[in-house]
Amino acid sequence: MGFNIPDTPEELFRQGSQKFNNMHNDMNKKIPIIMVVMIALFFVATSFYSVEQDEVGVIRRFGKYNRTAQPGLNWKLPFNIEKLDKVKDKRVFKEEFGFRTMEAGINTKYSKKSFDEESLMLTGDLNVLDVSWIVQFTIKDPVALLFNVRGPLETVRDLSESVMRQVIGDHSVSEALTTMKNEINLEVQQKLQAALDLYGSGIHVNKLELQEVLPPKVVTASFNEVNEAEQEREKVINQSWEAYNKVIPQAKGQAEKTIREAEGYALERVKKAQGDAVKFLEIWNAYKNAKDVTRKRMYLEAMEEVLPKAGEIYIFEPGASNVLPLLKLNKGAE
Repeated sequence: MGFNIPDTPEELFRQGSQKFNNMHNDMNKKIPIIMVVMIALFFVATSFYSVEQDEVGVIRRFGKYNRTAQPGLNWKLPFNIEKLDKVKDKRVFKEEFGFRTMEAGINTKYSKKSFDEESLMLTGDLNVLDVSWIVQFTIKDPVALLFNVRGPLETVRDLSESVMRQVIGDHSVSEALTTMKNEINLEVQQKLQAALDLYGSGIHVNKLELQEVLPPKVVTASFNEVNEAEQEREKVINQSWEAYNKVIPQAKGQAEKTIREAEGYALERVKKAQGDAVKFLEIWNAYKNAKDVTRKRMYLEAMEEVLPKAGEIYIFEPGASNVLPLLKLNKGAE
């Protein structure tokens, strides 16, 4: 195919003008088609959208809430008449206070940066503690989250720190360190949830847990010494109570035994006295009826009781000058 070179400049200008007009006519024919395609693409791009499984879509029509879209492919009015906001309503969010996790895993790595501005707190007895904790929460009402709260994460963090300072300030340092940690967890979680509900945040607090409650690093050594002294005091007190629990019950048992023995002895003496009195009355009555017989009987009974206990027995005759043994009866009894 050959190319004809114009003979004159006028011919070159005429050919160029003709080609330009042809191109302009072609463009005028294509522009409507291109416009239609662009409009169609913009319509599709602003109408169809996808919602993931762990989220919901909140649709606003001219800025006002219209409906909530569930996971899957959905459609809305195009050209920004209806706008979409996606909210992760099934994800559990976690905020850390007093520390930051850089890399989670078997060997978790934490940031070496200091977070004293949020972790140092004043207790009820005017001591300072370094408190770290975590807050886990979910979105229970996406609409309330979008329309009632600006900066949900900042709101959770600010309220959490405020409530924690309030509760720590209501307890002593020993309670916060040892005995009341579970109660503090529960109290802070309840008060944080109440504050979030008051603002209509649409946030539900799943868990709040203290991680570490320690004295500030500058006083750790002194605090440990005080703690050791208190533990030694508790040890001495416990040992004293142990000795008390051994001695006092034993002494009480011995006292009870002595009392019971005394009561038994008193009862025995009373019964014996009562028996002796009855015996005396019986002998007296018998003596009144037969004085000689009763006197001899009493004498013989007395001799039966005394003679076995005697050593050597001697008989004295009136007017006798010597003492005669009675047939050595005491030796014969040996």
